[in-house]
Amino acid sequence: MTVRIASLLPSATEIVCALGLEESLVAVTHECDYPESVKTKPVVTRSVLDGKGDSAQIDRHIRELVHQGSSIYTLDADRLATLHPDVILTQELCEVCAVSYPVVERAARRSSTPMQLVSLEPQELADVLEHIRLVGRLADREVEAERVVADLEGRLLQVEERLRHEPVRRVVILEWIDPPFNAGHWTPGLVKMAGGRDLLGVPGRPAHPIEWKTVIDSRPQVLVVSACGLSLERSLAEAETALRQFGGLADETWVVDGNAFFSRPGPRLVDSVEILAGILHPSVMDPPATTAARRLA
Repeated sequence: MTVRIASLLPSATEIVCALGLEESLVAVTHECDYPESVKTKPVVTRSVLDGKGDSAQIDRHIRELVHQGSSIYTLDADRLATLHPDVILTQELCEVCAVSYPVVERAARRSSTPMQLVSLEPQELADVLEHIRLVGRLADREVEAERVVADLEGRLLQVEERLRHEPVRRVVILEWIDPPFNAGHWTPGLVKMAGGRDLLGVPGRPAHPIEWKTVIDSRPQVLVVSACGLSLERSLAEAETALRQFGGLADETWVVDGNAFFSRPGPRLVDSVEILAGILHPSVMDPPATTAARRLA
């Protein structure tokens, strides 16, 4: 029997599709955009933010909503119920990344048909690989899941081999621009796999706001801006404006598409490692595509 899956996370949608289960997806979020074909799936969420402000305005609005105990996302529980998913993929890790877990839980309880809630809580890349296996088990696709994981692990081994004799570079990676946020959860681990050392990131812990002085004092060789939820073009514009007041904070400054890669704990985190490795070690790695990363003058 085919399992009907509702994905309330863009990263979970990518996992489902990597396993060849796109036809099993009966519901997705308004942010699910990869692969392109999932945009035709029924959407059961929306954001209360209009997305038109700059990063400072977005941050202020989010803080106000969180302080008031309000959710940043809404869930169309009635539509979700009519789609009759067997499994709902969701998360409890980040209160600003998806519909809050209690809201999803209430929606599942209201349904006339049983729904299994599966909360994906990755702290590092290894957890994402286990989540691929987990979704594979839920959908009776264990063999395919192992194939996907093996392919991703093989790509990581290729990066490791090519960087074996390269020096470790000093890196600061920022997950937000105004105010600047350090990197947390899986991102410092990605930096390490890419041949760098994240000077301000805290593995397994949430990102948090820092001062620009902290960035300056850390003396990074490479500064990477990976704004969560922002496109590459929008991140470029905001980073150029924010960094103009400081001159050079590092020997090199790069902006990457955090929304497509680094912020989504799915299969494309391995792409993120390859992108970073290309930035940090261009003599032995292929340069990142300009659609994924750009260097600021």
